[in-house]
Amino acid sequence: MTANSKFIDYIDEALEKSKETVLSHLFFTYQGIPYPVTMCTSETFKALDAFEARSDDIVVASYPKCGSNWILHIISELMFADSKQKYEYPEFPVLECGDPEKYQRMKQLPSPRILATHLHYDKLPGSIFKNKAKILVIFRNPKDTAVSFFHFHNDVPDIPSYGSWDDFFRQFMKGEVSWGSYFDFAINWNKHLDDENVMFILYEDLRENLVTGIKRIAEFFGFSPSGEQIQTISAQSTFHAMRAKSQETHGAVGPFLFRKGEVGDWKSLFSETQNQEMDEKFKECLAGTVLGTKLKYNSYCQP
Repeated sequence: MTANSKFIDYIDEALEKSKETVLSHLFFTYQGIPYPVTMCTSETFKALDAFEARSDDIVVASYPKCGSNWILHIISELMFADSKQKYEYPEFPVLECGDPEKYQRMKQLPSPRILATHLHYDKLPGSIFKNKAKILVIFRNPKDTAVSFFHFHNDVPDIPSYGSWDDFFRQFMKGEVSWGSYFDFAINWNKHLDDENVMFILYEDLRENLVTGIKRIAEFFGFSPSGEQIQTISAQSTFHAMRAKSQETHGAVGPFLFRKGEVGDWKSLFSETQNQEMDEKFKECLAGTVLGTKLKYNSYCQP
């Protein structure tokens, strides 16, 4: 991503809108899910229904703060290794964000297009499934996701802040945050993790073995990097390497997008009561499911 990319322009515009937006007015609800007024509009959602996906579109799905920017970087580097052309973002990659006319403009973009989304599976435009675009779904354990989401709100200067971690935790557990409930998102995607054109990847696994993760992503999307190229991409895609270049790639918000990336950071904020509350929520929503097993909750969410 270059400094003049649409990505940075869009983020700057959203931050500008955020300056004038108080937390109580940050969300609007569309089909039962809250979205940020600074990034989404009901008009754009209506236009999204008619979006024309292509079979070679590359789709990255995640709940917010689960590593989608990391994955987008890796895919961009794999594409560069394959074609020797840097992928530019002529539109902000999050499918549901932007103006309603973006989908018309996207018809002119060359293939393959890299798309990101924080939408539930059943909220995606039907053409993605009809045309069998491949979808990579990245998940992160819910406790670290919540803490990362809180810091994003409270650290980025122009984004509306929460009064305290306790305030944010209450809203997070009720699903009254941008893009709604983590658990509703998880339940919705759980039904489709074994679908033919869907691949699951765990944030924590990627942190533990980046090279293996990059190989899996490359194979899924049909890239054929050499061993040397994979090592190069891995070195450029460590959290520290991405944080060091974050202002160049993502503008003013970059250092906040790549804050810590640690596994287990939740232990710095969760109280015992909050810990128990989320454990119960996990059991209620995901225990015994395919996704519940894949999240390795007992490994990453126990004190």
